Amino acid sequence: MAFNIAIDGPAGAGKSTVAKALAARMGYVYVDTGAMYRAMAYFFLQKEIGKEDESAIIGAVDGADVTIRYENGTQQVFLNGENVTGFLRTEEVGNMASQTSVYPAVRKKLVALQQKLAKTTDVIMDGRDIGTCVLPDAQVKIYLTASTQTRAKRRFDELLAKGEMPDLKQIEADIKERDYRDMHREMSPLMQADDALLVDSSGLSVDEVVARIAAIVDERAGREP
Repeated sequence: MAFNIAIDGPAGAGKSTVAKALAARMGYVYVDTGAMYRAMAYFFLQKEIGKEDESAIIGAVDGADVTIRYENGTQQVFLNGENVTGFLRTEEVGNMASQTSVYPAVRKKLVALQQKLAKTTDVIMDGRDIGTCVLPDAQVKIYLTASTQTRAKRRFDELLAKGEMPDLKQIEADIKERDYRDMHREMSPLMQADDALLVDSSGLSVDEVVARIAAIVDERAGREP
């Protein structure tokens, strides 16, 4: 039986960074849900479907099968059996993914594909509704958070390193606004699942967070740490 780990939490909590590091440490597959949405967008582009043509998207979506595999330690994304990894980071695909990911039919299809993958593979997924909607039966559910001040400072430092001159107060205000939107959206709002364990990454390094979650996984799986 596959072992699934769901990591949810607000923007800037370090979900993806932690999930990737944890997957590497434990030998699990990190499911990059964003890459799956890009593969679906690439599918629509190949079909020459316009991003605003919702009826055509609804009609085509069931013709796409998207999955993720690792080859030589590198994530590869497959669309209907074809490796499309090299086509997914173009601006055209990114824009298409941003426009089409809002359609319920696209989300429903990709959630079904993610659940299919999780049934047969030890996976780690991160997002805002993984433990509540995508993998409600995951053996380990983590709600990873951090204070708004910590998350704002992390983003501030990232932008500073890129040579930008960010406004820390504005970043924090934006994070608070995004938290509110995520928690109050109609479809799959951000929330801590009833059986999720809270992990606050404020003041912790990535390695410390990974070690803490790995210990939880080992305990749930009945393994020696």
